Amino acid sequence: MKNMKPIKVVVQGALGKVGQEVVNALCREPDIRVVGAVELKAFQDYLPLPDGSGKVFLSTNLDDILTSCQPDVLVDFTIAQATMSAVPVVAKHGVNMVIGTTGFTANDLNKMKRLAVEHKIGIVVAPNFALGAVLMIHLAKIAAKYLDYAEIIELHHHLKADAPSGTALATAKAMAQAKGKPFNSPPEQGQTSASRGEQVEGITIHSVRLPGLLAHQEIIMGAPGQTLSIRHDTISRECYTPGVILAVKEVVKRNGLIYGLDTLLNL
Repeated sequence: MKNMKPIKVVVQGALGKVGQEVVNALCREPDIRVVGAVELKAFQDYLPLPDGSGKVFLSTNLDDILTSCQPDVLVDFTIAQATMSAVPVVAKHGVNMVIGTTGFTANDLNKMKRLAVEHKIGIVVAPNFALGAVLMIHLAKIAAKYLDYAEIIELHHHLKADAPSGTALATAKAMAQAKGKPFNSPPEQGQTSASRGEQVEGITIHSVRLPGLLAHQEIIMGAPGQTLSIRHDTISRECYTPGVILAVKEVVKRNGLIYGLDTLLNL
């Protein structure tokens, strides 16, 4: 049911690095209650809650957790394949979803949209839940209207599964949409060169993967005699949690697919 208080939440990927931060943050919210957890590598039947309030069911079986815990929202931070396997199951239960996983195709998003409408649930999908990252894209969209050349350097930890990052792809597409056409490419990009990165809408994206990094992105736009840089750095995964909490509170009020935290922030 929509607008229940407190909002009951199950976290999928609860033992992952972001998942643990999400569980910590949700437990501190008086209007939200964590009622269950799903984890592919679950090695026990219960997850002790970090605030000391007790423990909740932990399982590898999503359907069992949804049946026993009856949540209002499932928060998912896993990988695209796992998320797409989960969406039909979650939708069948009439549970709303907040998804921070990246790497989805257009077909994946269309499937989510169809299932959300069919089962009258809300699904929030955001390539990045960090407020600073959302503002970075917003500012890049404004600048994109005035500058014709751009490249993106995105840097992440060496265990990140996808490249380019979902945020980088979303940034390039948003900039081209704001501009109304693809960006110009330097003449040398007409020749194939692996060292030049992947081109999206005329914007070349360079992906760096190294230990010691977390999540960083710089957009560099060029014009004769000048450049403009917009950069966001993630210092800790705690930065994602305010956005996740906002999405959990909003998704129970909505139906259909909502893409991007910027939509919830009315940017």
